[in-house]
Amino acid sequence: MSRTLLIEVGTEDLPARYVLPLADALRDGITQGLSSRGLAMGEVLRYATPRRLAVLVTAVPEQQPDQQIVRSGPALKAAVKDGQPTPAGLGFAKSCGVDFGALGERDGKLHFEKRAPGAATADLLQAIFTDTLKQMDQLVPKRMRWGSGEATFVRPVTWLAALFGTDVPPLQAFGLTADRITYGHRFHAPLAITLDSPESYAERLFKAKVIADPEARKTHIAAQINAEAQALGGHARVTEDLLDEVAALVEWPVAITGYFEARFLELPPEVIVATVETNQRYFTVFEDAGQTRLTSAFITVINIESRDVTQVVAGNERVVRPRLSDAAFFFDQDRAIALDVHAQGLARITFQQALGTVADKQARIATLAAALARDTGASDQRVADVQRAAALCKADLVTKMVFEFPELQGLMGGDYARRSGAPESVWRAIREHYLPTQQGTPIPSTAEGQMVALADKLDSLAGIFAIGQKPTASKDPYALRRAALGVLRILIEGDWSLDLGQALQLALDAQPAGDRSPKTRAELLDFILERLRAYRVGATVDGRAITPEAFEAVRTLGGTRPLDLEHRLQAVHQFVVLPAAPHLAAANKRIRNVLRQAAERDGHAPDGKVDPQRLTHTSEQALWTTVEALEQRKGDTDYAERLLDLANLRDPVDDFFEAVMVNDDDAAIRQNRLALLTRVDTLCREVADISQLPG
Repeated sequence: MSRTLLIEVGTEDLPARYVLPLADALRDGITQGLSSRGLAMGEVLRYATPRRLAVLVTAVPEQQPDQQIVRSGPALKAAVKDGQPTPAGLGFAKSCGVDFGALGERDGKLHFEKRAPGAATADLLQAIFTDTLKQMDQLVPKRMRWGSGEATFVRPVTWLAALFGTDVPPLQAFGLTADRITYGHRFHAPLAITLDSPESYAERLFKAKVIADPEARKTHIAAQINAEAQALGGHARVTEDLLDEVAALVEWPVAITGYFEARFLELPPEVIVATVETNQRYFTVFEDAGQTRLTSAFITVINIESRDVTQVVAGNERVVRPRLSDAAFFFDQDRAIALDVHAQGLARITFQQALGTVADKQARIATLAAALARDTGASDQRVADVQRAAALCKADLVTKMVFEFPELQGLMGGDYARRSGAPESVWRAIREHYLPTQQGTPIPSTAEGQMVALADKLDSLAGIFAIGQKPTASKDPYALRRAALGVLRILIEGDWSLDLGQALQLALDAQPAGDRSPKTRAELLDFILERLRAYRVGATVDGRAITPEAFEAVRTLGGTRPLDLEHRLQAVHQFVVLPAAPHLAAANKRIRNVLRQAAERDGHAPDGKVDPQRLTHTSEQALWTTVEALEQRKGDTDYAERLLDLANLRDPVDDFFEAVMVNDDDAAIRQNRLALLTRVDTLCREVADISQLPG
């Protein structure tokens, strides 16, 4: 027989950021505790609101399976002496709860084995629950004590509800004993609710104005917000982070619309969004789906069905007005000072003790960005724009607006530059130079922005590596992995064929301290290209995932231009599905072995100088003809086409190995055949190392 288990921990209002992690920990702790005790289970549901954390597990057996207890004791020579049990033998028997004569022997040791009936599941729940609470407690750095108890939790626990089937299991914690009593919405349904069964839990709470399932609550909130926005003829900005946070703040969400004064629309939209979303957790509304034209409406989600919504709306409008007034004040104060003057304040901000101030870093970025732009063949005007944008890219870090809203760095600098009359190529580069900020966000939209962003990221990578503070497995305080991925994405998606090794050396040479040697450059290059592995391996292209072998085939060649590596990788990804690919890979492995053995025997590698006159067998001649044709394409960057042509080697190579003996008794013939195989091997390593592929 099986039953459904429900455990609910009722609390005072939980911090929003801990609601889901604690609910997940409760679910995981209970299910792992059941599983580790041999108890199967069915569907598992977790519930979470600001006032409760709960888990429901279906099909939990009432009884543990019978347990087969097997124990191995001391060696016989230590357990028995002169035919009598020694203290060691008697002690083992006592620990097993039997007489010495009931013990057996296996592999020269005392042996005990018995089948014990499993415990009742209800009797196991207290230990499982206690262990789970300990795990949950560790998730929260700051915990509370309340009353006279010593137990801690993120907030005081006010009730415990638990059912195993229709019975209340004997659970205790925080000075409370579990009951079948839960509570609904604090205002709409404050009275106790008696639960008859676990299955009715969510439904009973819904009737008491509580949506217990956080995902259902999120869906409900999103639908309400979109309905409110549609009623306004607009489009709500609904981010996953804000939706998660709001869902963790309410049990019975009700969306309402308010307005701020239209004069605030003179502020940059990002300022209003940051003020309204970050400080107030309201949702902004735009006129268009592209979210370029902000309206003065906002949508907030309250935790009650108010009898007088106008009063609630008015209250929210009163709260947001001073926030936006402050933002407008900061904005006006910032604009009163030229961006160049703001930039002078960067000399007071330390970037890194050994690497100087942010002003120093900005100067390095400007020099490096201009050098990179020249390397791409940019016009003098573009180089000048790149240098101007880079020289101001960090200036907004000293503004009041960015001090208040750090997430607006770059955006405010770009806006201030635009309003001061800077050309779009300059202000947009300032605005976008932090991009891409994470996987999925775009790279800068202009060539100027891409050069500044590259220089910024390369400078951080070079400086931190030079002073020996490269990331560890668990720590990356300067977000260098993200910077490395940003470098790769800009070079690849921006279609820039820059030599990363040379760019890194330029960045290293500009650093004021640390090891700027080729050794550091090599470490940096390897670090960044390992990010390329993480970024591309497993990525789906043409309906198939890029394989580790395909990446390794390209990476082994040691190229330093990420765009070229990407082109080669795409070509290999297409090549591996050809029927000839595994055969050619296997043949190339065989060729490598033959050449390695020849080098070990002769003390040097074959030189690759083929004498066509010594190719007497038709299979040799056919292979040589194919090799000569393929060698005509050396240097061609149409890698996909070259690998497609390389597949033509399959049959001639197979025929060659079938028809001739490489290690011929005639030394001249042997060396000529080894030279021919050397040429084949070279072809198999020009686009990618074919021997790294499956085959």
